[in-house]
Amino acid sequence: RPLTEQGDLAAKMVAGMHKYLDRATAESVGKRAALWKPNFTDSAAFDKSVEPNRERLRKYLGVVDAREAPRLEYVGGPGSPALVGETEDYQVFNVRWAVLPGIDAEGLLLEPKGKAKGVAVVVPHAGWTPEQACGLVPGLPTSVQIAPLLAADRFRVLVPVLIDRNDTHSGNPRLGRQTNQPHREFVHRMAYEMGRTMPGYEVQKILAGVDWLVANTPGKAAASVAVLGHGEGGYLARFAGALDTRIKYVAPLADIAPAETTFDRPLDRNVWGQLTEFGTAELNLLIQPRYMPPEPQTEDIDGKLALHPAFAWPAWPGPLPPASGRGGAAPGKLAPPDAVAYAAEVKRGLALHGGKLAIDPDSASLSNGLPIRAEKAPAYTLSRPLVPIEVSRRHKRQFDQLVAFTQKLWRDSDATRKAFWAKAKTDTTSPAAWDKSCDALREYFHSEVIGKLPEPTMPLNPRTRQVYDEEKFTGYEVVLDVYDDVFALGILLLPKDLKPGEKRPVVVCQHGLEGTPRHTIDVEKAPVYDHFSRRLVEQGYIVYAPQNPYIFQNTFRQLQRKANPLKLSLFSFIIRQHQRTIDWLVSLPYVDHTRIAFYGLSYGGKTAVRVPAIERRYCLSICSGDFNEWVGKNVSTELDRSYMWTGEYEMYEFDLGNTFNYAEMAYLIAPRPFMVERGHDDGVGTDEMVSYEFAKVRYLFANRLKLADRTEIEYQVGGHRVFSRGTFAFLAKHLGK
Repeated sequence: RPLTEQGDLAAKMVAGMHKYLDRATAESVGKRAALWKPNFTDSAAFDKSVEPNRERLRKYLGVVDAREAPRLEYVGGPGSPALVGETEDYQVFNVRWAVLPGIDAEGLLLEPKGKAKGVAVVVPHAGWTPEQACGLVPGLPTSVQIAPLLAADRFRVLVPVLIDRNDTHSGNPRLGRQTNQPHREFVHRMAYEMGRTMPGYEVQKILAGVDWLVANTPGKAAASVAVLGHGEGGYLARFAGALDTRIKYVAPLADIAPAETTFDRPLDRNVWGQLTEFGTAELNLLIQPRYMPPEPQTEDIDGKLALHPAFAWPAWPGPLPPASGRGGAAPGKLAPPDAVAYAAEVKRGLALHGGKLAIDPDSASLSNGLPIRAEKAPAYTLSRPLVPIEVSRRHKRQFDQLVAFTQKLWRDSDATRKAFWAKAKTDTTSPAAWDKSCDALREYFHSEVIGKLPEPTMPLNPRTRQVYDEEKFTGYEVVLDVYDDVFALGILLLPKDLKPGEKRPVVVCQHGLEGTPRHTIDVEKAPVYDHFSRRLVEQGYIVYAPQNPYIFQNTFRQLQRKANPLKLSLFSFIIRQHQRTIDWLVSLPYVDHTRIAFYGLSYGGKTAVRVPAIERRYCLSICSGDFNEWVGKNVSTELDRSYMWTGEYEMYEFDLGNTFNYAEMAYLIAPRPFMVERGHDDGVGTDEMVSYEFAKVRYLFANRLKLADRTEIEYQVGGHRVFSRGTFAFLAKHLGK
């Protein structure tokens, strides 16, 4: 086929993966039941039975850090008292409260003038200030100003600041970097790599507010805990209520639903594994038997279901267009949900839990008349003018704290990974012992980090077609079935001097981002590859050049968005494609199944550390133009070439920073040979980063396993490319040619 036709086939391959994920998303609703074992005997039995589900939700959200002891401070200064204003029923104070080391929540405390009868956290939509949500300044409909109603009803109320979706601070002026990533995406990217999420951080702020209110409110009022939220705040309130049984009343208002459409929302809604277990209905199940108001969010208008007009359903059109020096934001928007789909999700939730448990008595008492919609604005006496610059500075403090906390997680991650690996008790007494002792880690890497698709069971059904007839080799396009609509694609190159009965080694040559197999074969098609597939087959190797799915820009990146909530990733497919490819290769009479090597550049270098770490039939691996201090490459805001500044939002792998950097992936390849090819001027990293990470690999091979000859790194003068020098010698040495 011409290159354009092969590109069409690659597009069909990516489209097939989308179809697979769309089906899997739809099927996830029915499959979730297998992970739930609710005991509806009574509330105590129910909470015990669903605690494993809560633990997994904490993990997926990254609500894993111990919170600070409850502590709240009034925020004020000369000419700026903490008391902002008051009514005849309550006072309003600027406050901050402790959450995690180095992280505070900030916002408003509404303090009733009489004895408190309950406590509440009211969470506004992202971009709504606490002052707007409390009616201190104009900008929001009266109907969403719930906090003043609660305070007038003698509730102590905290109203936290949420990170907004502007992009003012999403950059590093010192590096001259500025992106159009919304603040929430900017934090979420780095947090995701470190096993945290943007919503998880803000759930921690809500729960820290509950901690303080419960610890510092006398009498029975401390047991009457309510959390209400609107829009983004409703999304967070649902998570908080699902995780914390102290919360007796949960009102997630104008929340976007159902969860199955998360891939089309802003990147900060990307929660690893959520759809395997937690749709909106399942989150509501975790809130039982505590009270959720029957939200009047749909009504029948002229025979058609519509969203209730009394609520201001938040909407957001997506990131600002990239300007000069800006860019990188992932696509995604917020819009009111389809009313029919929303009503269906409410109905599904009722089927899961409706009437199966008696409402908790404390929740029932709270439900009597607790307002979820205001009718009129409060009448304040202001203590001082509200200064917009103070609000802006407060938001920046909140943003900077989250960034600093996450950057420290990265800086501490080397020790965290060592502790993670220490629990596995790996054995370095011999290469064989090491290999066997890494089995559990390989399984964890595959299942919990990459995401494990089921073993393919359908026939390979190979389809081949000759596409090259050169002086020294012939080439065949190959298509192999993996799943319905999902196939593996590549080009097999066979030397013309193969003799009957002869078996030769295979080198699998993997292209990079937006590449095709032909880019590695055709002279000057893409000079960075140095036509290494062609050169290797001309040396007598059998060569296979796969088509990997990282092609067609956002089309393939959205595969990651669809896959992650299913606890899958792009590499979940790539691993199965490579396994099917090897299944076919070893069936060929001229292939030596013990000598199948891997050599990949750039994104192919990413493949070179991930696939052979799991697929052990690759007898060696060469990572070219990619080996790195990978976690820092993704997370650091002080690195000019970090993915924090690019549009490659699919790079982020949940919790990778605490488990497997590139050294640890290479550990899973050991004791099989492993090599790194590095150009001094390759912008994917710096020599210092690469050398630091490779030194760990060298230490394992040379010092612990006594296999110094099985690992090498070669530096060359030049940039991002295949150099075909030391790597070819490495192949010859270990493949016996």
